[in-house]
Amino acid sequence: MTAVDALEMVRAAIWTIIVGAGPAVVAAMLVGIAIALVQALTQIQEVTLTFIPKIIAILLVTLVTGTFVGSQIFSFTEAVYGKIATGF
Repeated sequence: MTAVDALEMVRAAIWTIIVGAGPAVVAAMLVGIAIALVQALTQIQEVTLTFIPKIIAILLVTLVTGTFVGSQIFSFTEAVYGKIATGF
């Protein structure tokens, strides 16, 4: 395994992590911003108010994008196992 191969594998791993976690993180961020805006406008400063909407949004996004994320992780795993089988 050369340094280029190792860097390519690390790059692919980081990209897989971004693709896998991206939808849930974006949904949590958007819901958090919306709740923060409502809290700022109404002056309701309850810390626990954001948790339930964020959890629901993350679960819904995970249900919608689960097959896509799973296929991305599966293709990365196949690529890694393929490199292991061929000896890099």
